[in-house]
Amino acid sequence: MAELQAAGLKAFFRKLAELMVARKDELTELDAAIGDGDLGLTMTKGFGAVSEALAGFGETDVGKILSKAGATLAAAAPSTMGTLLATGLLRAGQAVLGRAGLDLAGLAQMLEAFVEGISARGKAKPGDKTILDSLYPALEALRGACEQQLSLVDGVAAAYQAAVQGLAATKEMVSQHGKAACFGERTLGRQDPGATVGAYICEALLATVQDGEGLG
Repeated sequence: MAELQAAGLKAFFRKLAELMVARKDELTELDAAIGDGDLGLTMTKGFGAVSEALAGFGETDVGKILSKAGATLAAAAPSTMGTLLATGLLRAGQAVLGRAGLDLAGLAQMLEAFVEGISARGKAKPGDKTILDSLYPALEALRGACEQQLSLVDGVAAAYQAAVQGLAATKEMVSQHGKAACFGERTLGRQDPGATVGAYICEALLATVQDGEGLG
């Protein structure tokens, strides 16, 4: 079974940073409608800093790479979303500490810790119209892919598709957290900005494993 190794994890964060730059205006527009309007800027700045920090980080332990990413993101993007994602990354790092690579089951374990960290820090659950509404379906799909013994690429592809479907479903939800909650019923029909970030994370991961960079 293929594994995502240190070089692949660094490539993932590089692709994610590039994706945030490319989608910055989209994130800003989505967030301006039901939030502070700064999500595009904070995600671009935060993951740009993470990619830069990891480029010179000679560690091969994937857990330590995730922890480094979390600490860097917390410092570079001390916003609500930045803090949530940083907490998730730190939890994920602890969950897979000591490993040189992540197979599909390892990715599921990493994502489970990531999701649990975000949920605990934000006191949110699926259905609250948050980032969890794209990440939790992705986690469920990864678990299913492990049971079906799919390949790494096919498993991550299933997770991405589930994230996209989860993101679409947020249009039918009412925001329960943060500034968006103040808009109440007016958030109906609008795609959640946080769940959009979650889908981007899955998109960058899929692009990484499809390219085969850092797979062992």
